[in-house]
Amino acid sequence: MTFQVKIAQGLKAVPAAAWDSCALPGQELNPGGEPFNPFVSHAFLSALEDSGCVGPKTGWTPLHVLVEDKAGTLVGATPCYLKSHSLGEYVFDHAWADAYTRAGGHYYPKLQVAVPFTPVTGPRLLVPPGPQAVDIRAHLIAGLRALRDQTGASSIHATFLQEADIAAFTSNGFLRRDDQQFHWFNDDYETFEDFLAALASRKRKAIRRERREALASGITIEWLTGAAITEAHWDAFFAFYMDTGSRKWGRPYLNRRFFSLIGERMADRVLLVMAKREGRYIAGAINFIGNKRLYGRNWGCIEDHPFLHFEVCYYQAIEFAIAHGLDRVEAGAQGEHKLARGYRPVITSSAHDIADPGLRRAVKAYLDQERRYVSEAVDELASASPFRHGDEE
Repeated sequence: MTFQVKIAQGLKAVPAAAWDSCALPGQELNPGGEPFNPFVSHAFLSALEDSGCVGPKTGWTPLHVLVEDKAGTLVGATPCYLKSHSLGEYVFDHAWADAYTRAGGHYYPKLQVAVPFTPVTGPRLLVPPGPQAVDIRAHLIAGLRALRDQTGASSIHATFLQEADIAAFTSNGFLRRDDQQFHWFNDDYETFEDFLAALASRKRKAIRRERREALASGITIEWLTGAAITEAHWDAFFAFYMDTGSRKWGRPYLNRRFFSLIGERMADRVLLVMAKREGRYIAGAINFIGNKRLYGRNWGCIEDHPFLHFEVCYYQAIEFAIAHGLDRVEAGAQGEHKLARGYRPVITSSAHDIADPGLRRAVKAYLDQERRYVSEAVDELASASPFRHGDEE
């Protein structure tokens, strides 16, 4: 089979059905995995581009790598961006950039294989399973390296990778980097009380107290998805997002147009958890729904209430996952406070290919130490789990 590698300067150049045939292969082609990761869908990635959240003006220039067979059919793709900074990635390489600059090098531009502003593990080498998958992945990686040479980029960074992609990248000479997140796992719970029963008594009581206090001021919670989400809901949520995001990051990454596009293109894959007090919305969180997982993304509020963040972002997500038979809640990056709420530490991985041999050696030495630290930290955190051990109450 002869393959051809191409570059698409945006998803407008790629039909949605062709992209999604690679990105979302379906359960029958992805046994044991997550058959629908909403963030690599054409709908989500194109909403980032069409809203202007992603593009040359924001330092995320789309240069997606495509592989076609001899008939011109798309058989593989990877979302790739030429970047002039290291913002919005959640895998931090600022120290590498500073060191290389001090040594007289130019770290930017670089290539980023990622879903912008989204620290969620998922497929990055978008190749349906099959006998040619290994060869197609190799063509995608070769295309990335050729693109690095053509653009003068210093490096390639593929972040939040599934194991199949980690194996493909590292077997082709990329350096592996590990970090950690906290996920909630559904151990066949039928109700939230079943989940609480699995916790040590002290932790169980603490969560019940937090939930009571979160709603003590007459706050009610709504779940909104699909056609139930209106532009008025997006207006309210965007106000929360901007208020909290501006205080936390200084400049939120997503604009109002993005949320409208998401509402138009994939509302059935969106869950808005909205908190209301005295007839008006005061806080909310946006989640995305996979076939097997719920992905918590952004939160915001215009009123501060004790434990409301935990209720809206964590406990309501658990309730929704149990009610809909989802097997995991991924609540975003960082946050050891999630451990006490029943979320467990997991390792996330990325892969990095650096052109300069000197910088590569230094980064490799650092990553070898960092991986050991992350592994030990995850083991230590797991031992501090709030779940009961044996007959413990």
